[in-house]
Amino acid sequence: MDSLDTTHATSAPSRSDSNTGLIDRFFKLSLHGTSVKTEVIAGITTFYTMAYIIFVNPNMMASTGMDHGAAFVATCLGSALACMIMGLYANWPVGLAPGMGLNAFFTYTVVGDMGYAWEVALGAVFLSGVLFMIMSFTRIREWILNSIPASLRYAMGAGVGLFLGFIGLKEAGIVVASPATLVTVGDFTSPGVVLAALCFIMIAVLSYFRVFAAILLSILVVTAIGGAFGLVQFNGMVAMPPSIAPTLMALDIAGAFDVGMISVILAFLFVNMFDTAGTLMGVAHRAHLVNENGRIENLSQALKADSSSSVVGAFMGCPPVTSYVESASGVAAGGRTGLTAIVVGALFLLALFFAPLAGMIPAYATAGALIYVAMLMMGGMANINWKENTDAIPAIVTVVMMPLTFSIAEGIALGFLTYAFLKVFTGQYKQVSVALYVLSVLFIAKYIFL
Repeated sequence: MDSLDTTHATSAPSRSDSNTGLIDRFFKLSLHGTSVKTEVIAGITTFYTMAYIIFVNPNMMASTGMDHGAAFVATCLGSALACMIMGLYANWPVGLAPGMGLNAFFTYTVVGDMGYAWEVALGAVFLSGVLFMIMSFTRIREWILNSIPASLRYAMGAGVGLFLGFIGLKEAGIVVASPATLVTVGDFTSPGVVLAALCFIMIAVLSYFRVFAAILLSILVVTAIGGAFGLVQFNGMVAMPPSIAPTLMALDIAGAFDVGMISVILAFLFVNMFDTAGTLMGVAHRAHLVNENGRIENLSQALKADSSSSVVGAFMGCPPVTSYVESASGVAAGGRTGLTAIVVGALFLLALFFAPLAGMIPAYATAGALIYVAMLMMGGMANINWKENTDAIPAIVTVVMMPLTFSIAEGIALGFLTYAFLKVFTGQYKQVSVALYVLSVLFIAKYIFL
């Protein structure tokens, strides 16, 4: 009897085995040559490399007048839901969160410079997300992506990086206003400036040595140094999440239908679309999601998941939510399926209980991170066609004018117009797509009538 009981106990599948088998079948773990343990480790890795956003984004959003606590909860919830959508619908190992650069554009240009209320800016995020969804469900997306010259696509990413870096330098006090020269160098005897510079250098050095979660670690270390010198007040580490009520469903969609918001909506749309396409294709190759025919598995679903995330995020109170290139770190750790994204989403939910820590992070700590991320984003300039002036000059205009006009939208508009004019006046008008001609007309009308 003992022998029979033992055999029965061994042969009967346990509930744990059944659950593991269900997870394996749903996410196709065996097919992708991975396991639950590997996916969990990959998810943790991805989260810690992009977790700096839960400190950076609320600080930015608070500059618009948003409640800091609500912005923190919106960042965590918007990111978590986006990751869940990506994992369950597209089965991709990609983490999502409010986009760096787009959140700066939202805060400092749309609200700060143009004077729109943050509720209206959220309405613009919603409309751009809806447009992105429509494009993702039709062939319009491919038409738009193929219509914009490669040099301008790379320039847009690099320009957003330079814009983000300029904001980081400004927030750190490394660059300050000057009545004589518009900008000048700040006071390097100021503790905030020194600590921001230290944070940037620390991130760069740790990243060089491939230290895990270099950005997050540097932010926390610099915050601790500030605390040691009495520059940061300790408010505890863990608490129940603040209320999201001040930002939940607060978007003003009707206000975003203002004519002056057209360029803003297009800027959100184009930057998000091209950034997403580049990130997803890069992750797909690293995760071996490309089949023998060169087709990327579930790319359409991944784009749909990404585009819908901005719509969901806008209801929470987030600037455009997009796929993070930091997901490549999780892929390098073995992540191959949507289970990785689910783990990232779960960790964003867990982060909700660390609101006191997020509230302590000073601007100079996050500024160092902004500057470093900006440097990485500018790497796309290496792919610009520098041998052809009619490609290179519009790209330079796009990159330079984003920070100088303090607007991603203006940089895109001026870059597109420069490209169209140069190609037409040099007899290369056939290289200008129909979409680019239409956009050029819209931008010209904007400058004449608005």
